[in-house]
Amino acid sequence: MQNLCINLPGREYEIKIEKGLLKNSGKLIKELINPCKAAIVTDSNVAPLYSETLISSLRENGFSTALITVAPGEGSKSPETLSVLYDKMLEFGITRGDLIIALGGGIVGDLAGFCASTLLRGIPFVQIPTTLLAQIDSSVGGKVAINLPQGKNLVGAFYQPKLVIIDPLCLDTLSDEIFSDGMAEAIKYGVILDEQLFEKIESYPSRTKMGEIIEDVISRCCELKKIVVEEDELDTGKRMILNFGHTFGHAIEKRYNFKDYSHGQAVACGMVMAAEYGEKTGITPLGTSDRIENLVLSFGLPTKIDIDKESLLDAIKIDKKGEGNLVSLILSEKIGKAALVPTEKGKVWIW
Repeated sequence: MQNLCINLPGREYEIKIEKGLLKNSGKLIKELINPCKAAIVTDSNVAPLYSETLISSLRENGFSTALITVAPGEGSKSPETLSVLYDKMLEFGITRGDLIIALGGGIVGDLAGFCASTLLRGIPFVQIPTTLLAQIDSSVGGKVAINLPQGKNLVGAFYQPKLVIIDPLCLDTLSDEIFSDGMAEAIKYGVILDEQLFEKIESYPSRTKMGEIIEDVISRCCELKKIVVEEDELDTGKRMILNFGHTFGHAIEKRYNFKDYSHGQAVACGMVMAAEYGEKTGITPLGTSDRIENLVLSFGLPTKIDIDKESLLDAIKIDKKGEGNLVSLILSEKIGKAALVPTEKGKVWIW
C-alpha cells in the first residue's frame, strides 16, 4: 500500500492507495475515528457498484450507516441537493462526533465535503474517490463547493478530509469517457509541474496502455498536489496553477449549462486554449499547444468547442482567481512549468 501524508498543521491526513482497498475501508477509518454514525453520500451510478462493500466493511467495524444517494451529474452540486443532504443527515441523527463519507467522483466529493464543512459547523469526513479525476485531483486538498446558476464552485470552503482511500480497482467500471476525464487532469499535472510525467503519459497514449502504470500515475499526481497544497493551502498563490485550463474550461461548462460537456472535456479544451493564448502572448513556446492537443486527442477528449467571446468574458468576470479588473491566467512557460499571469479580463481573447 502506498501512503502519502498531507502535512498541514492540525489538519494532517493520509492518502492510502492500493488495489482492493475499498473492502478494508472500515478498518482504516476505525484506526482514526471511533465507531459512530457514518452518513455515506454517493450517486445512483456508484451506489449499486460499491456501496454494499463499503457498508459491510463499516458495519463489521462497529459503525452504523445511512446511505444517501443523489442523481449523477453536475446538476447535483446545487443548493437544492445540499438542502436534501442536510435534511437526511439530521433525520439520521448525525452529530459533530459522527462522520460523513463521500463515495464517488468529484461531484459527490465536492457536494458531500461542503455539506460536512457547513452542517453543525463542521463534521469529520472521509473521501473515497471512485473516478480517476477524483482520485488524482479533487479528493485531495480540501476544496469543497457547490455551483450557482452564475457559475461553477462559487459557494465553497477549504475543509480537509480526515482520510483519502484510493482503490484503483474502482476504475475498472468506468466508461472510457469518464476515464478520459481523469486523464485530462493527469495531463494538466504534467504540463504545469512535471515534464517527466507528461512524457510518460505520451508513452502510454491510450486507456489500455495506461492501465499498466495507472497506480504510479495516481500516486505521482497526488504527490504533486500534496507539494502544492502544503505550500499554499488556501489557494492564494502557487496553488492557483492547478487551475491551468480551468478558466477557459469553466466558461465552456457554464456556456453549455453543465450538461453538454463534462468537466474533463471542458478542461481538455481549456488547456489547449490556454496554450494557444500563451503562444500568442509570447509566454508559451510555439508548438506547446500542438503537443498538448495531440495527447488530449489520444484519450478521446475534445480540443475545440465553440464558445463566443461574450460567454467567455462573462465567465471570466466572476472567476475566483480575479481581483478587480484582472484575472490571473495560468499559462505554460514550457512543459513542466507554469506561471500566473495577471491579465485584464476584457483582453482575454484568442480568436
